[in-house]
Amino acid sequence: MLIKQENIENLLSILRNNGKTIVTTNGCFDILHVGHVRYLEKAKSFGDVLIVALNSDKSVKKIKGDSRPINNENDRAEVLSALRSVDYVVLFDETSPIDLLLKIKPDVHTKGADYTIETLPEAKGIIEAGGRIEFISFVEGKSTTSIIEKMKKA
Repeated sequence: MLIKQENIENLLSILRNNGKTIVTTNGCFDILHVGHVRYLEKAKSFGDVLIVALNSDKSVKKIKGDSRPINNENDRAEVLSALRSVDYVVLFDETSPIDLLLKIKPDVHTKGADYTIETLPEAKGIIEAGGRIEFISFVEGKSTTSIIEKMKKA
């Protein structure tokens, strides 16, 4: 379910009052593939509720360039919301989800294993707020970039 940032604090209050463990992750999730699905399933395994902080179209363009995203933010949010592992999707416009994640204060934040505690910008704030970081390995050979490259050759 897509939720607006201005409604996230009320949602979190309800979830925490019901004793739920909040897990977050973030990303562009531009062309959903099996690597994303497995990653999100693993992320959900760390708690009760998975909130995906999704880069808005504006944010993706800043990070990936004018040719991205392939799918617009509403389509990406709807596809993510349809996955059984994803409970909520919230959009953010910045290139980094730090401000949103500090508002959420997740119990667990997940990120790809290409990061470390030292290289993950949001790690310090999440840990200081009492959360922990879990790194998830990628599925070999499965990425949006590789899909785009394969399509270019077709």
